[in-house]
Amino acid sequence: MNLWQASRKAIIMNISDFAAKGVKPLAILVSLGLPRTLKEKDIEQIGRGLNAGAREYGAYIIGGDTNEASDLVISLSLFGMAKKDELTLRSGAKPGNLVAVTGSFGKTAAGLKILLDSLEVASKIRKILVESVLMPHARLKEGLTLSKTKAVTAAIDSSDGLAWSLHEIANASKVGFLINKLPIAEEVEEFAEINGLDPLELTLYGGEEYELVLTIKPNLWRKAEKAVEKVGGKLLSIGKVTAE
Repeated sequence: MNLWQASRKAIIMNISDFAAKGVKPLAILVSLGLPRTLKEKDIEQIGRGLNAGAREYGAYIIGGDTNEASDLVISLSLFGMAKKDELTLRSGAKPGNLVAVTGSFGKTAAGLKILLDSLEVASKIRKILVESVLMPHARLKEGLTLSKTKAVTAAIDSSDGLAWSLHEIANASKVGFLINKLPIAEEVEEFAEINGLDPLELTLYGGEEYELVLTIKPNLWRKAEKAVEKVGGKLLSIGKVTAE
């Protein structure tokens, strides 16, 4: 990643957590640790990347702190607003709820393998997979609109991977899951086949997708689906919540 991409991604990582909670981001404080070796144009790139990420989601950088450091450090504090009764936690999933995600999985795990291990793949697919690592997007519009539907009982962002995200909700809500339709990206299946990899491994344990993992009341599924489609997103049903 170049410095612009890394700085923007630092913003996206924080926005994604707000998306899962249904919180509108407003203000960002940035702490930078800058190595002495950085040039003026490098620092400008960092500033531009931070600003690009903030403005992409309607937030503003209002200040922070800058100091010298041996390694580059980009640390953020994000502040936002939500109505108390619209805040989505991890602990509300109930048996019988549907499990949903806002997109397919495995692309970042595959993209990282291409970048780090120079694995083979067709150029068209390579661009999609690598782009997922370098230019991620937070599902803020989806998160904010879903929080108003009253359909979501629990939610988390998938930055730690699909398997871990499900584990976190299961742990907080004291429930289990039956996942019967894994959201494997088409590009991941092709990439895995060419390189002799397991697409399930890439889908479940990759991380940094920044999709939302949600549990939804079955009687309000259509309402939630339509709300997400209205803001240009999609909702994929992947299973259901179980008591065990």
